[in-house]
Amino acid sequence: YRSVCLAANRARCTVVSSDYCHAYMKCFLITITCEAVSDSAMVRIAMDNPKPNAPLIPSSSSSSSLSRKLPDFKQSVRLKYVKLGYHYLISHGMYLFLSPLLVLIASQLSTFSLEDIHIMWQHLQYNLISVIISSTLLVFLSTLYFVTRPRPVYLVNFSCYKPQESQKCTRPYFMEKSSLAGVFSKENLSFQRKILERSGLGESTYLPEALHNSPPTPSMLAARKEAEEVMYGAIDELLAKTKINPKDIGILIVNCSLFNPTPSLSAMIVNHYKLRGNIDSFNLGGMGCSAGIISIDLAKQLLQVHPNSYALVVSTENITLNWYLGNDRSMLVSNCLFRMGAAAILLSNRRSDRRRSKYQLVHSVRTHKGTDDKCFACVTQQEDSTGKVGVALSKELMAVAGDALKTNITTLGPLVLPMSEQLIFLATLIGKKVFKMKIKPYIPDFKLAFEHFCIHAGGRAVLDELEKNLQLSEWHMEPSRMTLCRFGNTSSSSLWYELAYSEAKGRVKKGDRVWQIAFGSGFKCNSAVWKALRTVNLGKVKNPWMDEIDQFPVSIPLVSPF
Repeated sequence: YRSVCLAANRARCTVVSSDYCHAYMKCFLITITCEAVSDSAMVRIAMDNPKPNAPLIPSSSSSSSLSRKLPDFKQSVRLKYVKLGYHYLISHGMYLFLSPLLVLIASQLSTFSLEDIHIMWQHLQYNLISVIISSTLLVFLSTLYFVTRPRPVYLVNFSCYKPQESQKCTRPYFMEKSSLAGVFSKENLSFQRKILERSGLGESTYLPEALHNSPPTPSMLAARKEAEEVMYGAIDELLAKTKINPKDIGILIVNCSLFNPTPSLSAMIVNHYKLRGNIDSFNLGGMGCSAGIISIDLAKQLLQVHPNSYALVVSTENITLNWYLGNDRSMLVSNCLFRMGAAAILLSNRRSDRRRSKYQLVHSVRTHKGTDDKCFACVTQQEDSTGKVGVALSKELMAVAGDALKTNITTLGPLVLPMSEQLIFLATLIGKKVFKMKIKPYIPDFKLAFEHFCIHAGGRAVLDELEKNLQLSEWHMEPSRMTLCRFGNTSSSSLWYELAYSEAKGRVKKGDRVWQIAFGSGFKCNSAVWKALRTVNLGKVKNPWMDEIDQFPVSIPLVSPF
């Protein structure tokens, strides 16, 4: 900046008349540019001496070049504070409107004397019927409100399963086992390597025991063993945290998309923990990675009709019987991304549990695009040309996910966004639809509605698109990216590993709002909104991240060769 000033002084000394104006204008523009560019660019501009014979109105090429260097006023600090001021004004508009009214009422009441109050009381004594009717109406309306209002749903606690060290699967180890399987072509082994290099997965994900064998030995027995290991591991930790008796659980919901044995997974849990005989038990299958929020929504609805109840939700996916051993590339992607894991969540509608609960469920919004054939078929379990069963991912997946997200946030937005954002969105919509103005659709700032984002760690491409479309920062995306790196895609349970990451980092404070959003086959996009009831005490947090949280976040390059 100092160099630019010196250049300006030299220009004033060496040029005269109109040439002086030319040089001065160019120096002025250079000075403005320096305020908006980086330090390196600042140095480069300062080294360029202005030419005295430069024209006052630059050519089109130089003009476009200069405009590219001018500050981005939409991102300027001043405009940022204007927007924050507007948001504050609209959000607190009701208080600002009522304040003068309250002052007027207070000033009027201050003029009342004891004699005035005595006269009012005498009037009420002579209007006994009016008093009785008013009191009865007040009691009736109060009773109606307390009876019909929805019961609150509290998240008492949750736990995520951390597999054993012997089940770790580094990327080189994954490629070694894939090669030893003897079923993949050389080209498809190379394809899997490229997927892993760009996937965002790290070197500490987990695979079940049957897939560590060479060749893999998937079986019903091995699949049941994996299911028991992850489900019982998560539930045992949850029961230890909450210290509740398993027989107090009145609702059980288990979701696992691709493994649905008989007896069901929910029956396995009832048998293992000897839950009570009249428990409401549900087993959700085939609903993809968004089934975890579907389970939460189902539990919420059941808790509205079952007073003083606990609901246990278990979200998992089974890898053993769903490892694809063929050469269809659309089915090989899932091998590279999916890893083992599970989460157990305890919900309650008992008001006495509010004190010890972590979160309260505020909203749950479900979107189903199954009526559209393209959406319905973008994620499908099927046989390949050789009869091998796998999960095929369509090339239309990202477009379908974007459309489902748009529908979901259109429903969720009015429920969570501050009035300031809704007014801007409405004004933009009216301008575009009614007045046919050529303006871009306004994307609401969801960072004003939520402090934390738990986005399903389905893959790097999904996270990149959501970060871009929702205009989120690296800090907001950190839980999702680190979960994908550390544990891989654990399907419906990934949302809870992400929330556990935020807790382990000590980020969750009382009153914070958390947005969980997941995508699933069918095609579905589901959201859950939670409000933190207390600040997380790091001394009492126990989750899979705590032993290694100081090692995160880690840098994840776009391509990570190995």
